[in-house]
Amino acid sequence: MRRGSTAEPEMVIRIKRAYEPAAAADGIRVLIDRLWPRGVKKVDAKLTNWMKDIAPSPKLRVWFGHKPERFKEFAGRYKKELTGNPRVAELRSLARGRTVTLVYAARDSEVNHAVVLQSVLRRRRSSSRSAARD
Repeated sequence: MRRGSTAEPEMVIRIKRAYEPAAAADGIRVLIDRLWPRGVKKVDAKLTNWMKDIAPSPKLRVWFGHKPERFKEFAGRYKKELTGNPRVAELRSLARGRTVTLVYAARDSEVNHAVVLQSVLRRRRSSSRSAARD
């Protein structure tokens, strides 16, 4: 279906709470929190990798406090933190032609750093300048 040799392999990037059971469809499971999810056994998490350093800085995480009214500002600040983070390129590379599931512990499935990171990873590299806006 792809035309030409310049087409990039499809990237499937999902997000999932650490408290949901792992599934074969998750593909490569990467924990993206700085702290281990409370009450989750490492054997049950079935993680491929734990990328603590792609999570928001402790200062940003504490400021955000998962308050929905701060999410837009949080997203902008977190995108700035991700600029130049080598883990972003590493995750994109992992996802080339495969499924990667970003695993996180936050309660809110729509207001969390995994949503922001997923959007950054899905964006083409050429538009990375727009990540610094806002």
